[in-house]
Amino acid sequence: MARESEFLALDDAALRAVVGPNSRHVALIEDAFKVLVEAPGGGVTINGSTRDRAQAKRVIRTLAERADTGATITEADVRTALGAAATQPREGQGTVAPNAIALPVGRRGAIAPKTAAQANYLDMLSRCELTFGVGPAGTGKTFLAAAYGASLLRRGQVDRLVITRPAVEAGEKLGFLPGDLNEKVDPYLAPIWEALNDILGPDDVRRRRDKGEIEAAPIAFMRGRTLAHAFIIVDEAQNTSRLQMKMVLTRLGEGARMVVTGDPSQIDLLNPRDSGLRHALRILKDVKGVAIQTFQAQDVVRHAMVERIVRAYDADAAAQRPSADLEDPDA
Repeated sequence: MARESEFLALDDAALRAVVGPNSRHVALIEDAFKVLVEAPGGGVTINGSTRDRAQAKRVIRTLAERADTGATITEADVRTALGAAATQPREGQGTVAPNAIALPVGRRGAIAPKTAAQANYLDMLSRCELTFGVGPAGTGKTFLAAAYGASLLRRGQVDRLVITRPAVEAGEKLGFLPGDLNEKVDPYLAPIWEALNDILGPDDVRRRRDKGEIEAAPIAFMRGRTLAHAFIIVDEAQNTSRLQMKMVLTRLGEGARMVVTGDPSQIDLLNPRDSGLRHALRILKDVKGVAIQTFQAQDVVRHAMVERIVRAYDADAAAQRPSADLEDPDA
């Protein structure tokens, strides 16, 4: 197959992002598509077959678009773009529109969706009163929910951000942990606090918590409340019971929105068939105002090893599914 070269113009910031530290990003692109990428200045020259050049260009343009938003490009971003290009062979597909949803700038740069699934998820959050984000760890479902909620809070579109999750973790209960309610709950919500600290800054998060604008509590503390003009994040929802899920979903009040995140493959309940998340996904999928975004292994944006681990577990689960389906009517 004939190999040809073509030049793709980039500004300085985009070029630095595409090349990466010690040319690491370029090396990943070259390995993925069997192309040679050089940076003579003002852009990159791509040498390879027509198909390989097209895929490499798609990745480079995706990274350049993200860099133009001010986002810091990491190896995880490159690997995500490589995966998208490999599954979208036609020209013009596979890129994520980074400006589709306006999110705040965190301490590590602008926050923007890294995959098509993440972009769709943010679109659902902006349109729907109730959104489910389900899938494996590392897909950004909790981080993006926190980022979106923080953006609403900072713009004054909601009065408060309410974060809740079931107190089920390796058989422990909150009552066995030392300290007051916040000290008991905070370890369970570490990923969300990390996201909020990155977006708002630790001092602003602390101030808003003191004022009641950011609230965290176990799901049991939601009973009997009506949450109006709030953005509610229900995290680790696979560990809610059906009764808990119904209770927390019906807390929605005037001007409120809710996002429910979880991984149905990571249920810690004694009876996994009682998972409120699995049940809600089945019965609410066609309800008006409800949206469901399902993330897959290819949407993992952490270390490349995480995606390989998720795929291995998915393959094992698929091999076991025939017998499990016979036992579980909701599977």
